[in-house]
Order: sequence, then structure tokens, then C-alpha cells
Amino acid sequence: MKIRTWIIVALGALAISAIAAPVAQAREFEGEIVARNAEKKTFSIREDEGGGTFKVKVNKRTRFERIPGFGAIRVGRTDLEVIALKFNGRWIAQVVEVRGGSGRDD
Repeated sequence: MKIRTWIIVALGALAISAIAAPVAQAREFEGEIVARNAEKKTFSIREDEGGGTFKVKVNKRTRFERIPGFGAIRVGRTDLEVIALKFNGRWIAQVVEVRGGSGRDD
């Protein structure tokens, strides 16, 4: 009976750890803005050095630093960096800032 209880507890812990596993993966993007959709509040950034093109969504939690907001994200702009989290298969912008805006005194 003790082994059965232990197995049930172990399976329950395994299920909980699978649910609590990190669902978001952070990534930084730097490159050229190649598309923008004002209606959906998304933009695509083509990474420097051939890193690929990624579609990023902006939401009410997105922080803009040294840039006034989504309206300042324009196709052709190359001076932005974006920190985004991948959630449910979509990149969600956490921070959009002008390159070099890390707050360091370099």
C-alpha cells in the first residue's frame, strides 16, 4: 500500500511540475523594422547578421524607453532593440527601446 501511495504522490508532483514549467522564453532582437500593422499592434524585425525575421506583438504591458510609443516604430527603422517573451507561440514585446538604452553609463 505504501508503494502505491508513493507512486500517486510522485505522479502528482510530476504533473504539477509540468504545469508550472516556464511557458515564456526571453529573447533580445536588434535589426531593421520591415513591417508594421497598427490595427493588430504588431511589427516584424529582421535581425542583424541574417538572424531571421520575427513578428512581435505590443500590448499594454510593453515598456517603451527613449521612444514615445508604438507609433514611433516605423518600417526602415534600424536603431531599436526589443526584449520579448515567447508565449503560446507568439513573441510579446516586454521592452522596446533605442539601441544602447540599457541604462548603463558606458
